[in-house]
Amino acid sequence: MTRGSRQEVSPQVLARTAGALYLVIIVLGLLGELLVRSGIIVSGDAATTAANITGDLWLFRLGFLADSVMFLCDVALAVLLYVLLKPVGSTVALLAMCFRLAQTAVIALNLLHYHAAIIALSGPEYASAFGAEQLNALASFFLELHSHGYDLGLLLFGLSCLLLGYLVYRSRFLPKLIGVLLVAAGLAYLIGSYTRFLFPAHVQSVAPIYLVAILAEVSMCLWLLIKGVKVEEWEKAASR
Repeated sequence: MTRGSRQEVSPQVLARTAGALYLVIIVLGLLGELLVRSGIIVSGDAATTAANITGDLWLFRLGFLADSVMFLCDVALAVLLYVLLKPVGSTVALLAMCFRLAQTAVIALNLLHYHAAIIALSGPEYASAFGAEQLNALASFFLELHSHGYDLGLLLFGLSCLLLGYLVYRSRFLPKLIGVLLVAAGLAYLIGSYTRFLFPAHVQSVAPIYLVAILAEVSMCLWLLIKGVKVEEWEKAASR
């Protein structure tokens, strides 16, 4: 490559930074789901859910913090993955980035539904206007919207994973197996999300397919973080 077109930051630094961001996203995603939401939200029991929220508001707010940091990291990760995979196919890499950024925007706005549950349960003006049962039901409704909003975002993320997997598979600087896993993850996200909206009675039946998605994303994360990319192959692709 000529001096004027030389990469400002080495691909190895980009790869490992992307891997670190990926790790933060995975850890915070699991933290928000397993430590916060699964312990507080009781499906089909609005009164218990409301009591759990008001009984530990800071834990509930920790879920908001985890998700907000997660989507902030996801914006940076989307750009880094675009830069890393642009040499394989600039148009496809741009599409993958756009779908991921659109997913991030949906997840970010969806946090308003999550926070709305706190507003409904802790605002004295609402307590004087509505009964306890009504407020509990309203809070559960907001949390149900939040759950569906996640799946709406995963439709966009599923398409991003399909494109990302294609790029990784075609690249010569990342393992083809991870590309295959990412394509499988994209299909898993699409199937799971459409099931939520179109066949809600079967959500639990398809839940195991998300194990494929977890395997794919953890594999991509750890490979970028530990191994990075094959620099010579990346530079050959970038110079073409």
